[in-house]
Amino acid sequence: MGLDWIRRVQQAGGLAKATRAASSEPPRRGERYMVVGLGNPGREYAATRHNAGFMVVDALARALGVTFSRTRQQALLAEAQAGPHRVLLVKPQTYMNLSGQAVGPLVRYYRLPLERLLVVYDDLDLPFGTLRLRPRGGHGGHKGMRSIIEALGGRQDFPRLRIGIGRPPGRMDAADYVLQPFRREEAEAWPWIADRAVEGIRLWLTQGPDAAMNRVNAAPAVES
Repeated sequence: MGLDWIRRVQQAGGLAKATRAASSEPPRRGERYMVVGLGNPGREYAATRHNAGFMVVDALARALGVTFSRTRQQALLAEAQAGPHRVLLVKPQTYMNLSGQAVGPLVRYYRLPLERLLVVYDDLDLPFGTLRLRPRGGHGGHKGMRSIIEALGGRQDFPRLRIGIGRPPGRMDAADYVLQPFRREEAEAWPWIADRAVEGIRLWLTQGPDAAMNRVNAAPAVES
């Protein structure tokens, strides 16, 4: 992987039924939304693969001109305006495997319908740089998502944006792999990936899930 690869990357351009019915509709004006990025707190984890969710939500905060200046329910919070809507950006500080301890109480505190909750996290089963936005689904073995689903009483009908980080090379243990920083080529491509993720989230907030999925899921994967 060298400059040609990087150049190619840069050039590539209580309501289960109600939730399903609303999942393809554009957002209504003035509703509150929540975007949760998953990761581990602490400087030692800041640039690791497992913190892709944190990094995307940080990029979204910069794009919306806000900072994480509040804490509630074991999470860092930033509130912003996205089109006609208020959006709460959330970074749980419970460590990845206990993310539900922050997300569950926040959803209940704000009485947030689950179709307005978007969780952003890393995914080993997607090639590096691949983005997948879905309106619902299981945890796929991701312990942070498993914790959130458990905290929501087993509910899985909330949107999620998966950020592909690829499989570990050789016989490397997955737990070690996710806690390592990106390789140099991956780090150089990351700003493009984060920009595409932020674009998809903003579309989800302003035009609805169908528009966002059509854009995000068509994004080309980054070759590794």
